[in-house]
This record gives sequence, C-alpha cells and structure tokens, in this order.
Amino acid sequence: MTLKVALAGAGAFGIKHLDAIAKIDQVEVVSLISRDLEKTRQVAAQYGIAHVGTELADALKLKEVDAVILCTPTQMHAEQALACLRAGKHVQVEIPLADSLKGAEAVLALQQQTGLVAMCGHTRRFNPSHQYVHQKIEAGQFNLQQMDVQTYFFRRSNMNALGQPRSWTDHLLWHHAAHTVDLFAWQCGAPIVKANALQGPIHPQLGIAMDMSIQLLAANGALCTLSLSFNNDGPLGTFFRYIGDSATYLARYDDLYNGKDEKIDVSQVDVSMNGIELQDREFFAAIREGREPKASVAQVLPCYRVLHQLEQQLQG
Repeated sequence: MTLKVALAGAGAFGIKHLDAIAKIDQVEVVSLISRDLEKTRQVAAQYGIAHVGTELADALKLKEVDAVILCTPTQMHAEQALACLRAGKHVQVEIPLADSLKGAEAVLALQQQTGLVAMCGHTRRFNPSHQYVHQKIEAGQFNLQQMDVQTYFFRRSNMNALGQPRSWTDHLLWHHAAHTVDLFAWQCGAPIVKANALQGPIHPQLGIAMDMSIQLLAANGALCTLSLSFNNDGPLGTFFRYIGDSATYLARYDDLYNGKDEKIDVSQVDVSMNGIELQDREFFAAIREGREPKASVAQVLPCYRVLHQLEQQLQG
C-alpha cells in the first residue's frame, strides 16, 4: 500500500523531508502547502507533486491523504497538529511539538483519543551518531557521566538555513534546546530532575534572547551543560560531547568521533546515514504496523515539561 502524504512548509527543512521521502518506497507526497504560492509551485514541480496550496485545510480535505508532515513555523505546530488529528490524519510535527506545555499536552490528549500516529521530529534520536552511543549505553558498555553541548548559529537577522528571509522568529529554548533536553533524557534512560537556565539580553528587533545557558541533572546523576547562541561567527550547528566512564564521543549531526577526534564508522548502524530519512522511515513504519513510533508525542512530552520549567525560571 502506498502511503499518501501531505507536507506543509516548503522551506529549508521541508525540502530535507522531500529529499528523504524520495528514497523511501511506497510513499508519495501528493500535496505541498506553504505560504508563498509561487515558490510552492516551483518546489512542487521539482518533486512531481500535483496538489499545491497555501492553507493546511486544503490538504486535509483530500481523502487520499493518509498522513501529514508539518515543517511550518514553530508557533503553528500545536494548532496544526490538532487540525491533522481532527481530520483523521496521522501527523509528524517537526521539532518543537509546541511553543508551550499547554499546546504539547493538548496534542497528546487528542492523539490518545484518536489512536492515530503522532510523532515529533526529535531527529537526534535517529542520527546514526547518537544511535551508536545509545547502543553502547544499552549494552552496558558505556555509562554517560556528562554531556557538553554547543548549539551555535549566526542569526542576527531573521533568515532561514537557506539564507532566505523568515516570516517567523526562531527560539533558542523552545526550538533548539528541545533537541538536547530530549536527547539527554533518552540517552540517560532517566528523567531530568533538576534544570537551570540563564539568558542574555533580549534582541531589540527580534524580541528573543540571542544567548542562553542551560544545566540539567538526570535522576541517575548524569549532567548536561548546554550553551546556545545566535551570535556565533564560526562553525554553525550543534556539537555534542559525550563523556563516560569508558570513552568520550563527539557527535556532529550524522558523524561521530572519539575523544581524540578520530572518526568512527557509523555506516552500519542503520539503513541510512541520513537522520531525517530514518525519522521519516520510522513514521511510515509505525503507521503501517499500527504501533507507537519512536519519538512519539507521548515519549517526548517530558522534554516540554522541562522547557516549561526553564521558561518560568527565565521569566521569574
């Protein structure tokens, strides 16, 4: 059975999903939704997508659509995920699930009511680099003592990953910190029991903090230190240092190195080296198999509880 998919958000990350889906058998993107109709038509033509529109509701009306992938602005995620579930469509929401705990909890409540597959794009759970470390932890060969994480961008104006103007404002806490907060708890296999945050000055135009520092403590005693910045003029992205009792690992997206910066072969960890493709494969497999996916809304909700606590600290 070919799964018919609608994708909302034809920006930088939407295109990553389109490229990933092109490598997955028996999945077809039949609708592309984005704000700029002309750009949407151009992208749709490149990928052979017949239906285009500017409103998610247009895609949800299509009976043939089985599932939706949301790559839309953060502030729309919870509301759009709820709309998909109400329309009887399985949904994968790009990170973050919501920009508030209330929104995240509402999505989980409706998912449990409908029984549909609802998954969040916590890609770090799928990157081969992080899977490799997770397998070492599960096998008892590596005990995580500390994670040191740097999430750095140079974003002093509102531009996306393709260098194009953004119609929305990104957020260090609700978007970028979500990756690490969830990954840390997942790798520890233990809940986060203490969390602290500090932030720098609020940007006068963007209205957000451009620098942030977060400390986490897991129930098993492991520590995480996360530094985030939109001001970094240098290598961009997120770099993870895993410090354990038997080894040190450096993860950079889908690549992994040891503490001496020697590359580790992770090509056999999974069927692909592309974390987005692996994430999408899991979403479609869960739909076909009628099961809960990895990084389901239920599994990632504790992350959003921690983000909520940190937000309250910062506002206090």
